Amino acid sequence: MSKRLIIVILFFGALVSGQQGPYYQQFAKYAMDIDVDAANFTYNGKQTITYTNNSPDELKVVYFHLYWNAFKPGSMMDQRTQNLGKNGDSRLQKGGVSTLASIPKSEEGAQNIHWIRQNGKNLKFEIQETIMKVTLDTPVKPNSTSTFTMEWDAVIPMQIRRAGRNNREGIDMTMTQWYPKLAEYDYDGWATFDYIGREFHAPFADFDINIKIDRDYVIGAGGTLLNPNEVKGYSPNASVKAGPDNKVTWRWNAKNMLDFAWAADRDYTVETFTVLDGPKIFYVYQKSDKTKFWEESKPYVEKFFQLMNSSLGRYTYPSYSFVQGGDGGMEYGMVTMMLGEARTLEDLVGLMVHEGGHSWNQQIMAYNESVRPWMDEGFTSYYDSRIMHQLFPPEKPEPNPFLGSLNNYRNFVKRGIEEPAVWLGDHHENGTAYSFATYVKGELFLVQLGYIMGEDTLNSVMKEFYNQWKLKHPTDRDFMHVAQKVSGMDLKWFQHYWINTTKTIDYAVKEVKHDGNTTTVTLENKGGIPMPVDFSVLTKDNKVVNYQIPLNMTHTWKSKDIYGSFTTLNYWPWTQKEYTFTIPYSKAQISALGIDFSQRLADVNPADNFIEIK
Repeated sequence: MSKRLIIVILFFGALVSGQQGPYYQQFAKYAMDIDVDAANFTYNGKQTITYTNNSPDELKVVYFHLYWNAFKPGSMMDQRTQNLGKNGDSRLQKGGVSTLASIPKSEEGAQNIHWIRQNGKNLKFEIQETIMKVTLDTPVKPNSTSTFTMEWDAVIPMQIRRAGRNNREGIDMTMTQWYPKLAEYDYDGWATFDYIGREFHAPFADFDINIKIDRDYVIGAGGTLLNPNEVKGYSPNASVKAGPDNKVTWRWNAKNMLDFAWAADRDYTVETFTVLDGPKIFYVYQKSDKTKFWEESKPYVEKFFQLMNSSLGRYTYPSYSFVQGGDGGMEYGMVTMMLGEARTLEDLVGLMVHEGGHSWNQQIMAYNESVRPWMDEGFTSYYDSRIMHQLFPPEKPEPNPFLGSLNNYRNFVKRGIEEPAVWLGDHHENGTAYSFATYVKGELFLVQLGYIMGEDTLNSVMKEFYNQWKLKHPTDRDFMHVAQKVSGMDLKWFQHYWINTTKTIDYAVKEVKHDGNTTTVTLENKGGIPMPVDFSVLTKDNKVVNYQIPLNMTHTWKSKDIYGSFTTLNYWPWTQKEYTFTIPYSKAQISALGIDFSQRLADVNPADNFIEIK
């Protein structure tokens, strides 16, 4: 063997065996002192960050996110909103015109860095919109720790998207993504996506936060309040003693979270209850006729946490807060910022279930949402549909909780504006296309896997994935590894079609021939995505007989499903457009037959899947 050939083999062998590199995870500890000027909607901040580099790489720079720099005219968020017009995020524009462009100078968001030091030495830094690049005095070597200190001041922006002052329900301050926040570093490098309005990513960290604010404010936050007896709202025995400046200090602690978020208002009420075998729940909101459903929602929220604990995995943290503050709803570590007013109890609970469900996906699993928003939003939506179906059962009993999502997807596909789910979150050209690619197709990704492998197997996949990867930033590759190992199936083809393309599923019953005591059926694949096919016969005496037609690419067939026992037929090669088989039923015995009686298959034209035999 030639020396050149040996080198080529070793090179490609390294690529194959080390595609993702060894697993590691960065970690940080934040200690902050924050002094809020509530009257002027500003604050001064100091923080010490102890950063541990667990990677095998020597780091010569570090990056921070300065999210609030986006909330001003001319920012990249403003430019993107103007460029997309009516195709963009409706919350950032009115009539296709960016509302960021009209933010008054006094209400522009700003995070002004005074200085940053590494182990006491001043560092050079460069502000690039919402990203701060810091050149280190001393590289942070692998498996070592470095300490950064910094001071800054900030202007709380007009609330247009998630964070800011004086939201539409009258909350004074919603403080989300509000501090200079370390970017994540992993095998893919620094996660330094500009903030255009969508998702976030960060390393896990511990937080010790002291917030000094006027004594008449109440704070709701994602963390543990260490001095409830010294502040307003949390203890009937509190003794609120303000200093000469009429301020008190709130002391918060949170462990192993992606971020720390809080909101402050003078009219907040704080209510608590504890989930059986679960976390302590805090409701922090303005109590009024407009928020009357909060009290009624408590048993539903308790049931929600119990269902998530049993169906996916136990909630990791000691508490969870639902805080009135924000535009719509947004999840953060141990807290949801949400609108408090709702038209119905079901609307309010639906918002709590969805945003609370992110605690398992966005926070505990901690996917990189900027790169794979379909994992966070889609997996959350999957459990959202399942649990809301249990909490608010439809008037007409229906075993499939995903029918609404499937029908919405079918109607959307007809518009011809679909974009692949694999696209980066902020880089979609149409806001509606982003929502369907991320929320709906992400949800239906799991629905289709349940159809392919069986619901019980999918449940085992999800639990195993959660147990293996909680608090570890998994990727879709990690999920597929677990899914294939648990199911025994090859599923790479499905992820490719469903996530990387906009091809669709479209099967049909092409022909039915009766011959004495048998019936021969020909099915046709009219779509771009091959799938296994569940086929059923409804007999004249109202019995359902099920058949499974495996797809050859899975190589292993599902052995059971909750929708009934079945007979497995020969596999259907993905290259073959038609498939013919014979069943031992005469025309006189059959009432109807067709594809997917369970109605889980995301077939874009289900009308040709069924035939009634007359």
